[in-house]
Parts: sequence; C-alpha cells; structure tokens
Amino acid sequence: MKIYTKKGDLGNTSLLGGQRVPKSHIRIEAYGTVDELNAQLGIVLNTHSKIQPELKSIQDQLFHIGSHLANSAESNFKLDPIPSSWIEHLESQIDTMTSALPELKNFILPGSDIANAHCHVARCICRRAERITVALSNQDGEEVDANIITYLNRLSDYLFTLSRMITQELGTTEAVWKAHK
Repeated sequence: MKIYTKKGDLGNTSLLGGQRVPKSHIRIEAYGTVDELNAQLGIVLNTHSKIQPELKSIQDQLFHIGSHLANSAESNFKLDPIPSSWIEHLESQIDTMTSALPELKNFILPGSDIANAHCHVARCICRRAERITVALSNQDGEEVDANIITYLNRLSDYLFTLSRMITQELGTTEAVWKAHK
C-alpha cells in the first residue's frame, strides 16, 4: 500500500467519518497539535528511562483523544467517551510527584537539563492543544468531549511537575526565575 493518496493535494482532508474539510479547519489544527504533543512526548520518554511506561500510556491516550478530535458531530462514527479515570490518574501522579518535591516558591525557567527542557516544550504544546480544543468546542455545530479539555489541562500540569521531578532525579538544579528590578 502506498503512503500517499493524492486526495489532499488540493488542501482538503478527511475526518474519521469521511467528511472532507480544509486542512486549515480548526478540528485539523486541534488533532494535529495533539499529534505534535505525542511526538514531543516520544522525545521526553527517551530522555529518562524511569518514565517510559507512564509516558507510553499517555501517548496511547493522546491517540484516543486525537481520534475524538478527528471525528465531527455529523459523523456516524461513534467513539467511547474519554474516561474520567484518565484525569484522576494524572491527578494522582501529580500528587505523588509533588509530595516528593520541594515546595514551589518561584517561577521555574525551562532548561535545567535536556530532559527538563523537552518536558517544558511538551507542556507548551499541550497548552496550545488545549487552547485550540477550547476554541473548537466554542464553535457552533462542533462537539468536543468535555473530558478532553480537562485531560489536556491536567496533562500540562503533569508535564510541569514531571519536569521538576526529572530535574530532581538527575540531580540538577531548577532554574529559578528572578524578576529584574
């Protein structure tokens, strides 16, 4: 089977249910950004072996979320809702990591180590995916499972906390932001 179909050469693509939309459609932007996040997590999971199983699970979840975002309200293609247990698991992981970290008293700058920097890039992509998904959900006729927005919000918190945990485990020092006077 060939990887190219030539069907998108004029700037359109298909959603899960077969509906054709411009590649600039906000729904494409939403799931494309989730895909970008997933790719960045592939870099993060290769920077620190201890987190690989957890991040691979998150990558799988992001694929499910991408499927939801690639499925329009007009489609007959039905997907199971995003389970709230995914959000609860992220919260549990955040709480566990936070309990092992020093209290956060300052803003943290990305880059105390390469793993930390990649984690922060993933966090920023996640925030962008969240913003685009919220914009999609606010458009007339567009439906988004509310748990997707909550999941992305929580995942960005998870990635921030993970960046701090990785820095601690690697024995590097967090780069604290200090306001200029």
